[in-house]
Amino acid sequence: MGVNDGPVISVQGVSKIFGSGSQTTHALHEVSLDIQPREFISIIGPSGCGKSTLLRIVGDLVDTSGGTVTVKGKTPHQARLDRDYGIVFQTPVLYEWRTVRRNVELPLEVMGAPRAEWGSRAEAMLSLVGLQAFAGHYPWQLSGGMQQRVAIARALVFNPSILLMDEPFGALDEMTRERLNLELMTIWNQTSATVLFITHSIPEAVFLSSRVMVMSPRPGCIERVVTIDLPRPRTAPTRATPRFFELVTQVREGLHEDPAVGAGRDLIGDGA
Repeated sequence: MGVNDGPVISVQGVSKIFGSGSQTTHALHEVSLDIQPREFISIIGPSGCGKSTLLRIVGDLVDTSGGTVTVKGKTPHQARLDRDYGIVFQTPVLYEWRTVRRNVELPLEVMGAPRAEWGSRAEAMLSLVGLQAFAGHYPWQLSGGMQQRVAIARALVFNPSILLMDEPFGALDEMTRERLNLELMTIWNQTSATVLFITHSIPEAVFLSSRVMVMSPRPGCIERVVTIDLPRPRTAPTRATPRFFELVTQVREGLHEDPAVGAGRDLIGDGA
């Protein structure tokens, strides 16, 4: 298969076991999913179900115990070497002694990109996230939401085709979170990135996503897939529509149903 054929991310029968003997933890059990180009996929599930572990496997930060993963037709390790994805974690992980601009430039510096390109690429990404006026500030001078926008700019600065986001807004207050959801939609619409997004928030997953993957309690597996048919572009009023609440209810029901009943169920529209 060529790197441009088929799903951007393909996870087939992936399991993950941590530890051994009495200390064994079965984190994932035969998880399978395909993510197509330009999809925005959210994964939601109870704490400890393996959501973040799955993202880290895709990002070549954790090995599988079984099954296969391909990213653009390659192993996750090769995809990481090829700089196919950027990663954003729950905490921004910015260097306090570097300015905002210098934090965003860091991946280009590490990659050995021509120095002449650093400034223009950083400025473009800071403009994309609305922080160009803060390029000379330091992280400690910014709010939590602004720091996360810097982290997103840094993840996008080398133009990755995939963005992996592990609960990036989980530590923020609800108002800031909803505002950043809107900004993330704008960013996604202006790039060609495919997004894999981990969240604990049902409304956030529904608002952002093309599809929502609902995971079972540990050992995690995909219990239900809900296709989000809300029209785009999505704006603040989208959250007040009857369809939005219907889809939130479908995802919530998926989180609470018996795994034996819901396993593998794909839902569109009326839940049929």
